[in-house]
Amino acid sequence: MEKEEYDTARLENAKPRRSMGSIENPDVAKKADEALDYLGDERIHLTEEDNQKIKRKTDKVVLVILVWVYFLQILDKSVLSYGAVFGLQKDTHMTGNDYSFLGSIAPIAQLGWQPFSSFLIVKVPHRILMPSLVLGWGIAQASMAACQDYGSLLAARFFLGLFEAGCLPLFSVITSQWYRRAEQPIRVAAWYGTNGAATIIAAALSYGLGHIKSDVLLPWQMQVISVGFEGRKLTRFSIFLFVGLITIVTAPFIYLFLPKSISTAYFLTPHERLQAIERLRANNTGTGTRLFKWPHLLELALEPKTYLFLSMTLLLNVGAQVSNTFGPLLLAGIGFDKYLTSLLNMPFGALQILTIFAGSWAAQRARLKSVILASFMLPVIAGLAILYAVPRGHAHEPALLAGYYLFAFLFAGNPLIVAWIVANTAGTTKKSAMMSVYQAASSAGNIIGPLLFESKDKPAYLPGLRAVLGIFVALVVIVIMQLGVLLLLNKSQEKRRVANGKAKKVLDRSMESRYVGYDGDAASQEEGVKGEQAFLDLTDRKNDEFVYVY
Repeated sequence: MEKEEYDTARLENAKPRRSMGSIENPDVAKKADEALDYLGDERIHLTEEDNQKIKRKTDKVVLVILVWVYFLQILDKSVLSYGAVFGLQKDTHMTGNDYSFLGSIAPIAQLGWQPFSSFLIVKVPHRILMPSLVLGWGIAQASMAACQDYGSLLAARFFLGLFEAGCLPLFSVITSQWYRRAEQPIRVAAWYGTNGAATIIAAALSYGLGHIKSDVLLPWQMQVISVGFEGRKLTRFSIFLFVGLITIVTAPFIYLFLPKSISTAYFLTPHERLQAIERLRANNTGTGTRLFKWPHLLELALEPKTYLFLSMTLLLNVGAQVSNTFGPLLLAGIGFDKYLTSLLNMPFGALQILTIFAGSWAAQRARLKSVILASFMLPVIAGLAILYAVPRGHAHEPALLAGYYLFAFLFAGNPLIVAWIVANTAGTTKKSAMMSVYQAASSAGNIIGPLLFESKDKPAYLPGLRAVLGIFVALVVIVIMQLGVLLLLNKSQEKRRVANGKAKKVLDRSMESRYVGYDGDAASQEEGVKGEQAFLDLTDRKNDEFVYVY
């Protein structure tokens, strides 16, 4: 029987089983990835051509879903800031720091939900979990169209944040389970880059819809264009209802088209499914299991790199929330009217997209995330310094606008941090928990960010800008510290390999631009590394073949 025919037949006839073979600890094998049911001890041959074909097929289904759904999430969140420009605070009788708290209530809900989020990502199939979350936040977003006071807006924003809480951790885990580590930065950038697209679209909508006059809806509720059909006006929706309904309609399509796992991917042939699993072996991060493992949490809690990732995420997202919630208000404070403020956020959104992809491309090309991340924070520091130091006034508008646009470089940070985390975290429970820690830190940053900008400091918000400037300087220092920690961890891994009779230095095949497998080549034989532990759901600290990425 030909090799491909044998592999295909084995997958088609596969039943839940574990092939013990070279696995010394049977208990470990029983708690391993689902991938072990189909691969066992055998290796599936694939070429670089096979690798590229599988990657393209995965992009057309999995990546497209991630991009669209994440775009909806960002769009749903960003419309609040444009409502503020068109009088939301006045019309709902907000006073003092009410608007700041309204911007913080969604991340408060996200922060509280994170312990449950990490558990659900492990236990619930992603094909079920994702559409459930999407449906929930779509309903919450659509309900904002009926809100007429501060209390009802606060409740709607709370539930919006609650259902969005698991979105980014889930997307990060899915990306790590379908792509090689060398491919992950650009894929994270692809879905995270919709931040910029949502900014552009929300700005354009608020500009056009804000001009529509109505005796029923207030400007911040932004009626969507009346659609003409056969001489009749079909309907009118508020912007909240418009984006909310699009989100709700998306939910069933996710259930229909998102595969449960690689081994059940309908867009791959049976043999390609085996190859798709094999090509991820070098990641040493696994493809997922439904077992929630408490020892993974203990290891995560004891690692210094956990707290450094948490710190850099917290600091970065203090600044990110400032842009999301207060960006249009800062522009208005420079001296632009509400319509021009909306339009000027469109190039800001375009710059977000450019910086996100530029940062991720550079990190993938250089196989280095720390230096690229620190470098992209320098323009942010420069932009904040301009916004803080340059006086307000018509004569200074070009310089102030340039400073605000430099602020867009911060959006390169989150996808780099996400890609850095998933590349350096193995074990399904540990990775899910780490991404929940990331989301918790991001949510905490989003809570703190708006509170730094008090209403008494408008329109320039100088004390808030000064605080954020210091925060980004601290962020660069923490990135350098994390680089040092990862260098030490790799030194520790080298000692463990030598003690286990393996080579001190090993080739990190997962970070090669072209596919490199464990096919008994001279390098793998010399290293004594075979990738046998790749699908045992071991953490990065338990697998001596794991190589940390800088």
